[in-house]
Amino acid sequence: MLEQPLLTIDALGRKCPVPIIMLAGRLREVPIGSVIAVTADDPAARTDIPAWCRMKRHTFVAEVPLPRGSAFHVRRMY
Repeated sequence: MLEQPLLTIDALGRKCPVPIIMLAGRLREVPIGSVIAVTADDPAARTDIPAWCRMKRHTFVAEVPLPRGSAFHVRRMY
């Protein structure tokens, strides 16, 4: 079962890199080890968010399809 995110960032309608900028700006609002979700409908988010997680050493948990776009779940690692 997928862990519920503590925080969801609504980036629907925003083009990359804006969803990543929003994620980076708010990541510290959740405790280390917690999950944050970014909802986005820009197709680039599908590759950009997992790549950002690898680069920044956070864990990309899952992409959850939504009626519009997807929710990208990220676990804060530090």
